[in-house]
Amino acid sequence: MIVAFSITPLGVGEGVAEPVARAVKVVRDSGLPNRTDAMFTTIEGEWDEVMDVVKRAVDAVAEVAPRVGLVLKADMRAGVTDGMTSKLESLERHLP
Repeated sequence: MIVAFSITPLGVGEGVAEPVARAVKVVRDSGLPNRTDAMFTTIEGEWDEVMDVVKRAVDAVAEVAPRVGLVLKADMRAGVTDGMTSKLESLERHLP
């Protein structure tokens, strides 16, 4: 399972780097394959472990923000491992 998610701290003003960094640290410390870009963090693993990391990341932001927004998109495909990398490799093979 691959999950791309974005956590938005609300009620903390314009500077959200510190609350967002708290969420990214939870993801990186999880040991699951992950990537973070300007818009989303992507993580790969089994349902329970991925959802646990997402919950802990939201909780970490909620410790410093009175309100938290979460956007989540999931790709559930049984038997696929290293999907984050293999999807990109397949795309690269098809580019001119």
